[in-house]
Amino acid sequence: MRAGDAGSVDLDLVPTHLIAPRLRRLAVGAVVFGVVVGAVVGLFTSLTVALVVGALIAVPTAVSALLATRRRMWMTGTVIHAHSGVRTVSVDVAQAVSAELLVRSGRVSQVALKVGDGSRAVTVPLALYTDDGGRELEVLALRSLADGLVSGELAPAVAMSTALIAQLRAEARGASLEERPLYRAVRLARDANRVPRTVLTDDEVVRLTD
Repeated sequence: MRAGDAGSVDLDLVPTHLIAPRLRRLAVGAVVFGVVVGAVVGLFTSLTVALVVGALIAVPTAVSALLATRRRMWMTGTVIHAHSGVRTVSVDVAQAVSAELLVRSGRVSQVALKVGDGSRAVTVPLALYTDDGGRELEVLALRSLADGLVSGELAPAVAMSTALIAQLRAEARGASLEERPLYRAVRLARDANRVPRTVLTDDEVVRLTD
């Protein structure tokens, strides 16, 4: 199954169609800049050197931007699929051997769930926050993740599920950011001066729902 198929749940925090135009413009801009620089270099060196310089400038950025437009993340049952634009990695959260809540704090702070089955791992962005607001994963996606995490026997995964359920309840009652577990994760990291990136302990994840 692929994203958008019946029975699949979209896990993209920021839908690709919202950022695809900007990424395409970035790719075009990189190519144009590479051509300009290559042309300037060509005035002083050989055509071969000019082409190499232009390609080194344009290709990495353009390819990265275009691949980013193809990235998708979705869930079928208890399996999370992450498509990078080139390949797809799948992890069954019911068979997880590790589950971590990652927090990156800065002008734009991110909270993400990292789940691994021992051979593969996927990272699902759950929320993005700024000083005056944020964006959180859709309700159905959070619910699917919570149900998948609690279906296994890994204690940290069950704690993550509890935090996600508390997040859903907070959203349902229109709670302020300070009352939402995912935002509390950011505050906890900042208050402990664990910036710009940290992994919450199991006890800290449990405390998010207090």
